[in-house]
Amino acid sequence: MKTTSLALASAATALVLGVAGPAHATEWTLDPSHTAAQFSVKHMKISTVRGQFDKLTGTVNLDDKDITKSTVNVTIDASSINTREPKRDAHLRSPDFFEVAKFPTLTFQSTKVEKAGDKLLVTGDLTIRGISKPVVLTVEGPSAAAKNPWGVPVRVISATGKVNRLDYGLKWNKALEAGGFLVGDEISLVIDGELQPKQPDAAAKK
Repeated sequence: MKTTSLALASAATALVLGVAGPAHATEWTLDPSHTAAQFSVKHMKISTVRGQFDKLTGTVNLDDKDITKSTVNVTIDASSINTREPKRDAHLRSPDFFEVAKFPTLTFQSTKVEKAGDKLLVTGDLTIRGISKPVVLTVEGPSAAAKNPWGVPVRVISATGKVNRLDYGLKWNKALEAGGFLVGDEISLVIDGELQPKQPDAAAKK
């Protein structure tokens, strides 16, 4: 069984793209060990295949005085795709889909943050296979900071969204005898992230 997906939200991803946050914002990083970039796609029109990207990095500049001035930058390692089926994952890494040898990362860079009731709408440029398209993620959070058992402040966010894989050149498919195609076009995204304060670079300490 061969299928594809994205991944974001928002995200929702990884690699910091170097966009500076507001002067009075606080900078946080995604904790990879407690962050999941998951996706799902229809298979044969009747079942759902789920997977995730196991490796990502990201920075969130949070402006608690005006949350709409916050920014998000995420990079995902495309080769870390994991659908729990090695042959399918190898196909997803191939030129039929992500072509990871040529395009090793997926990136998300926010361009706008809006309030939507008790949630946020985060618009940003999602880049896959060198193609950038705007996407909108619905975000819950960020939560108030709470300290983990080691005394480190932690905040959490959760983002959902949908993208069309064809927009990014992920066009491989096979027709079914009963009609329709093997792989769905719409990819659903779920990104659950845990944030920790960014630590100064070693070079900056000198």
